[in-house]
Amino acid sequence: MKLLFALLLLVGFGAQAQQAELAALLQKENVPGMQLSHTKGKATKTYALGVRAAGTTQAVAATDIFQAASLGKVVLAYVALRLHDRGVLDLDKPLLTYAPYPRLQPDPRAARITARRVLTHTTGLPNWADNPLGPAWATSALRLKYAPDSCWNYSGEGYVWLQKTLEHLTGKSWETLAREEVFKPLGMKNSSFTWQARFAGRAATGHDAQGKPTEIRQFAAPYGAYSLLTTATDYGLFLQALAAGRGLKPATARLLATPANAADRCGPPTSPADPAIAWACGVGLATTSQGPALWHWGDNGDFKGFFMVLPGKKESLVFLTNGANGAKLTDEVLRIFFGPGQYWATQWLAAE
Repeated sequence: MKLLFALLLLVGFGAQAQQAELAALLQKENVPGMQLSHTKGKATKTYALGVRAAGTTQAVAATDIFQAASLGKVVLAYVALRLHDRGVLDLDKPLLTYAPYPRLQPDPRAARITARRVLTHTTGLPNWADNPLGPAWATSALRLKYAPDSCWNYSGEGYVWLQKTLEHLTGKSWETLAREEVFKPLGMKNSSFTWQARFAGRAATGHDAQGKPTEIRQFAAPYGAYSLLTTATDYGLFLQALAAGRGLKPATARLLATPANAADRCGPPTSPADPAIAWACGVGLATTSQGPALWHWGDNGDFKGFFMVLPGKKESLVFLTNGANGAKLTDEVLRIFFGPGQYWATQWLAAE
C-alpha cells in the first residue's frame, strides 16, 4: 500500500509539474488558453489552462469549445475510409465520375483526381482558391496548380471536393455523416462541424499574435477542411480510435500508417526534415526519435492545434489553443509529454 501511495503521489506531482510547464509556455508565447489530452496505454490525462478570452477571468474548462481547424481533415479521411470499406467510395475512381464539380474550371488533367489523391495531397489543386472564411470563396473558380500526382501540395480545396462527393454518394450532409460515423460511436459529445446553440457561453475566442481577441466563429455550414468545433478530450477519443484502426478493416487501417508518398513538395522550399516526413491516406507520418508517428496540425489563424500519435508506444497527444502563436508551443509540448528527442514536424512545417 505504501508503494502504491508513493506511486500515486509521484504521478500527481508529475501532472502538477506538467501543468506548471504548460502555464509558463502559454505566458511566454502570449497564448491565452489551451486544452490538451495525453493518452499513454489505457491512462488519459487532460489539461485546461488559461482563459477563453484575454482580459477576462473566464478560465478554460475541459468542456469548452475550440476550433480545431484542419484537424477536421483527419476526421473526414477516417469517414472516407469507412465508406470505402462499405463499398460506397472507390479510392481510385476519378471524383468527376461520381458527380460534376461546378467550381472546377475545365482541365483534362482533373479527370485523374481521385479520393486517394485528395487524402495524400497529390491532386495538384491549390490549398485555397480564395479565403475559405470569406464570402467570395464558395463561388470562386478552382484551377489546378500542378499536374495530379506529380508532387505533394497541401490542399483544403481537395478535401472540400471529397466532402461534396461523400455527401452526393450518401445523400447526407457532412455534419450528419460526421455525427453518425464518428461523434456518436466514439462518444464525442462536444463536437460538431457547425455552430450549436449549446456551445454558447463556453466557446473560446480567437486571438491574434499580439494576444488581442478576434472573434468566436459560428460556422453555419459544415466543412471537414476547417470548421470542426471540439474539445481536446473529444479529439483524444478520436485519436485512440484512429491509432487502433477501430471501425476500419485491417487493410484499410494500414493506409493510415503506410507512406503513400514522400511528401515531396511541388518545388522549393525544402527542409532538412524532408527525409523524416511522408504522407499516408489522411495523416502525416514522421520518423521520430521515439519511433514512427502519425501527426497533423490545425491552423485557422487565430486558433492553432496539433496532434501526434506514437503507435509503437500506444501514446497520443493533442492540444488546441485559441491564439495565433499556438504552434510555437509544439516542440516544448512534445518534450514535456513524450520526452526529449527529435520529432521533425515543426521543422518540416516551417518550410510550408
